Amino acid sequence: MNAVRERMERMGTTSVDLLQFHWQDYTDCNYLSALQILRDLKTEGLISAIGLCNFDASRTDEICTQLGPGVIVSNQVQFSIVDTRPLHGMADVCQKHDIKLLTYGTLCGGFLADKWLGQPEPDLYSGNLTPSQRKYLDMIVKAWGCWTLFQSLLKTLRIIGDRHGGLSIANIATRWVLDHPCVGAVLVGVRLGVSEHVDDNHKAFGFRLTSEDNDDIDAVLAHSNSRTIITSIGDCGAEYR
Repeated sequence: MNAVRERMERMGTTSVDLLQFHWQDYTDCNYLSALQILRDLKTEGLISAIGLCNFDASRTDEICTQLGPGVIVSNQVQFSIVDTRPLHGMADVCQKHDIKLLTYGTLCGGFLADKWLGQPEPDLYSGNLTPSQRKYLDMIVKAWGCWTLFQSLLKTLRIIGDRHGGLSIANIATRWVLDHPCVGAVLVGVRLGVSEHVDDNHKAFGFRLTSEDNDDIDAVLAHSNSRTIITSIGDCGAEYR
């Protein structure tokens, strides 16, 4: 409670719009007690909304059931064309409890972009990749499939982008995630002055993918481990525990 008040003072506000809650150790079930305190602060008006961060499907269901309707509004998790774990359990929980996903990793650290189309597989330990890129490259070539298959995915997204007037690969990858009903927003990472792409990101809101587009994407994903990746790396957030 004191921590929430301290943050409010630092921000110069009388309430927190969205307080996101993460818990490291599931064997310690005090996350339910902590969330009940946050619910009380919400009742007092100090918090407008409570969201989860990197909780898996079963704990998200447990929390929403325990706290009651309307207390939890969101869960921030990783979700992309490559990492489809939220579609295997989490999406059903979202529908059941009327919550939305705030997704990150949608562009796989920038790999789902035109700049990587036709490029050789980068050296994971060359020092030229950011920590985020090393994480996503490891997932692409070890858990999801291989670099050759990833190039097939990029080619397909490029073709789809051309169908829609020359939109970028990143636009198509973002739109694919946004088109899922369980998704409330996509959190696109930027590096100020280095990699922002503000104008390009806006284009993701000006179109919708067609059935042909989705069929072409599914045809590539059928050759990947997309549908079973949850069994190899765990449910949403497992990589942080």
